[in-house]
Amino acid sequence: MIGRFAVLLLAAVSISIPDGAEAQRHTYTKGQPLYPAYEGWEQNEDGSIDMLFGYMNQNWEQLLDVPIGADNQFSPGTADQGQPTHFLPRRNRFVFKVRIPSDFEEDDELVWTLRANGHEFKAYGSLRKDLFVDNVVIMSETGALGAGSSNPEIRANVPPAVELQGGMERSVRAGETLRLEAIVIDDGQPNRSSLVLSGGGSSDDEDDEEDAQEEDEAAAPEEEEEEDAGPTPRQLLASALRSSTATVTVSKRSGLHFTWFIYRGPEEGVEFDPPQIKPWEDTRPFANSPWARVWEAPELPEDGRWVSEVTFTQPGTYVLRGRADDGGLFSDVEVTVVVRAAVS
Repeated sequence: MIGRFAVLLLAAVSISIPDGAEAQRHTYTKGQPLYPAYEGWEQNEDGSIDMLFGYMNQNWEQLLDVPIGADNQFSPGTADQGQPTHFLPRRNRFVFKVRIPSDFEEDDELVWTLRANGHEFKAYGSLRKDLFVDNVVIMSETGALGAGSSNPEIRANVPPAVELQGGMERSVRAGETLRLEAIVIDDGQPNRSSLVLSGGGSSDDEDDEEDAQEEDEAAAPEEEEEEDAGPTPRQLLASALRSSTATVTVSKRSGLHFTWFIYRGPEEGVEFDPPQIKPWEDTRPFANSPWARVWEAPELPEDGRWVSEVTFTQPGTYVLRGRADDGGLFSDVEVTVVVRAAVS
């Protein structure tokens, strides 16, 4: 499944996008837009429906913090629908779910508004039939499967089961070390030896360019273009994606792993030990990311118990998210940490 980024709808704003050789030289480390993305909807066994959202932080280095409020809100209804306030770099897919009311109609919309670095964008969630999502779609979109490729084993894959040890709320003083433990159980799919189901892990530039072009062409819903109105939001996003990274469609390495990252709260003054695997699509060589070409999954702990330590230097309230990821599907747990001032 290629191009489901088409479900992202942008507000009409002015963005300066470099072209040609200038685009290749542009590093996009900071100052670029943050795009909300509606990924689609899924139906649960009990008949309830969840909408799935993610985002694209166009920056490679700048981490953005956008508190719940006018710059980070849902409508209609409650502004806080469990969305992140701390935004990691680049494309982050299927980040959170929003359970919709039973009377939500196909023509209704749930709107997520984000404003950062001087740009405002909106993602429009709906129950359009072509936006239905299942596990195969998720594995395809995150790069674990190539377009149209699967097998009975991978279709039967289920997300890892993860259990957080200890309470979901913790309290420590600044400078103290907090121990985090999670037990992860998985079905062994995808096979760790098949580093990639995504098109065989091909590094063929022509395939990458073709995939990128297809996703660029579907970067936002069709809009009526006004004569001499300048670039549409769809064209702006397509140009931004094309010029800021070599590929849009990624390949993800398989292999069960567990990682912690900040979901709400500032990054400054937070240190994990050991350093955590990146949950975002860092495709750069040797990055500690399943989307990096030379990445390998870590050895599994014998008892399935993943242990990490985290230290905070600044008081405040943080939400940490732990992710168990088998390379195709993932499950998340969260812990809220209240950090008190250090004893003087």
